[in-house]
Amino acid sequence: METRNRVWLAAVLDVALIVVFAAVGRSSHGEALAPLGLWTTTWPFLAGWAVAVLVGRAWRRPLAVWPTGVVAWVLTVAVGMLLRVASGQGIAVSFVIVATIVLGVFLVGWRLVAVLVRRVTRAGRRGPTGAVR
Repeated sequence: METRNRVWLAAVLDVALIVVFAAVGRSSHGEALAPLGLWTTTWPFLAGWAVAVLVGRAWRRPLAVWPTGVVAWVLTVAVGMLLRVASGQGIAVSFVIVATIVLGVFLVGWRLVAVLVRRVTRAGRRGPTGAVR
């Protein structure tokens, strides 16, 4: 896959999963999924993710678990929480814990799956002697 396509794929997956995280959270608390409400919940984490992309230079290795996925996870949570507090949305310890776990599974998890798929695909192309078929 071409590098540019990988960058776009990673960005779309990350953003979509952050939106899913916010939507599921709002839904589990009985909050409406109206666009403005969803945006209010999502934007701090998207901003955190954008910081992570720049700090981690995610465009270099967009599918990498380390550093890209881990940096995306940590900064998405940390900056997202700081922005929630700064914008008056507030945070609770339980929310920080859930957000850390869910966003970790989402932002690092799909990259782990991608690494495994690539390894299996490469191994399938090699014969018993290791030569490419």
